[in-house]
This record gives sequence, C-alpha cells and structure tokens, in this order.
Amino acid sequence: MTGSSASAPGKWHTPCSKCPLQELKSFRKFSPRELEFVSQFKVGELSVERGATVLVEGTHSPHIYTVLIGMGFRYKLLEDGRRQIMNYAFPGDLLGLQGVLMGELDHSVEALTPVTLCVFERSKLDSLFTRHASLAYDLTWIAAREERILDEHLLSIGRRSALERTAYLLSYIHQRALAVGMLHGARRTIPLTQQHLADTLGLSLVHTNKTLRKLSDRQLIRWQDGGCEVNEPEGLLRVSGWEGLKETARPFI
Repeated sequence: MTGSSASAPGKWHTPCSKCPLQELKSFRKFSPRELEFVSQFKVGELSVERGATVLVEGTHSPHIYTVLIGMGFRYKLLEDGRRQIMNYAFPGDLLGLQGVLMGELDHSVEALTPVTLCVFERSKLDSLFTRHASLAYDLTWIAAREERILDEHLLSIGRRSALERTAYLLSYIHQRALAVGMLHGARRTIPLTQQHLADTLGLSLVHTNKTLRKLSDRQLIRWQDGGCEVNEPEGLLRVSGWEGLKETARPFI
C-alpha cells in the first residue's frame, strides 16, 4: 500500500463511542452492547493519501476496513491496462469483505480523496456472527445493498444512453455524498475527474467530455477544476430516468 500510514494496533484518533457517523441521520445507532463489541473489534485507523492503493486485486488482506472519512473507488484492470470502475466507497462503506469470504480479492481499491479507514482484524469476524446476530444481519444487509447498487450500474451501462448513464452516475454519487455530509456549505464539488467517469461509464474520454457538455449546457451541472458541481439535482434525475436512492437509516460496522 503506497502513500498510507496506520496508527498502532489498539490506538486510534476516533473512539467508536464518538464516531462522527453515528451523528448522521443516514446511519442507524448502535446499541451499547454492539458498540462495545465494535470497539473491541477495531484495531486501529489507516490514513491514505489521494491516489493511493488501499487494496490490490489478487492479494489476501488480513484486514477489513470501514471508510470513516473521504471517498474511494473499487476497480478492475484488463491485461492491457484498461480500467473499469465498479463502484464508489463513501463513509460507512465496508472494504475487503470479499477477501474474507473468497480468500483472494478480485478487485482493487484506490483513494479518490484523502481517506481515513477504521481497521478491523479479518480473523475476528467469526465472533461477530457467533456473538452478535444483529451485526451479522447488518453485514448481510451491506452485502445485499452492494449487489443492488451494482445491478443498477449494470442496467445503466447496458441500456441507458450515454446522456442518461452520465446523469445517473452523477445523481448517484451526489445523493450518496449528501447523505454522509460530504457536500455542505462551500463544499459542493464532487471530486471526480472526467477519466473517472469514463472508466465507470464504459465511454471514451472524448465521448464523456461531449456528454458532460450537454448536461452543462442545460445548466444541470457545472464542471470545474477539481470535479463536478450539481446545480439541478431533480433535473439530473429526470434525464437519468432513475428514481434515486430510497433508503432509511442504514447500518455500518
């Protein structure tokens, strides 16, 4: 892992009892007993610079991670270097679960912004299932939700037009960023490059640029250095043909 640093095991800057994600309406609250277990499950924190690789395809990771601060993305590479971004990770999202169950990761994870991760020992995951049925259910919910999101992404790439799929992706990322408090006050820019969008949408960089200009001409978005600002969320949703996220308070580990 490049461009990263971890705190010593058992020490971190954010005690679970003071987790900032617990203050957000988009996450469910832990019971005292659950909170005690998660506090014992957590072994440290990892600080990752923008552009650093968090997890590498084909490797075995001894840890799983929850994003505490920042944003990353999961991707796969073809032999010739072409990249397909599968999904984006926001605060509260779990990274590395596939490696726990399958033994080997079949994707990589990169930090899109500076990221702080909560680190959990992979070997202790069994105790979560044996001692805390509610947390085990949460883990199953997280995995099912990821499948649901990937279904929508696949539908978008397979059947939506370039304009619709671009509007969908920007709407999805915008809604997720809003839900975790990443866009507020003067911070309204989604930190994406056009290459990130192209690699997610399965479009060429030229086609992506032309499509973004169409959305910009309709004044739905504003593209600038550092990313994209959504001006008209409802208008962007209408173009996408997507209903938007329909979630109540969601769990996290």
